[in-house]
Amino acid sequence: MTWKLGVDAGRCMASGVCVATAPDHFELNGTAATVRATDIDPDENVLDAAESCPALAISVTEDGRDLLE
Repeated sequence: MTWKLGVDAGRCMASGVCVATAPDHFELNGTAATVRATDIDPDENVLDAAESCPALAISVTEDGRDLLE
C-alpha cells in the first residue's frame, strides 16, 4: 500500500507548516513547498501536515481515494 502525495504550488503560501510537521516528506523551494517523493509509505505525519496546511495545498490519495475527506 502506497500513498500519492502532492502540493499545489499555485495554492501554497510557503508557511512551512508541512516541513515542520513532516520534514522527511516536504521541503521549501523558494515560494512553495515541494514533496520529496510522490509515492510514499503511509505516514500519519503527512496527514497531520496536510490537515494543518493553511492553504489546503496538500493532497494525499490512496488508489485514487482522497485520504483527507
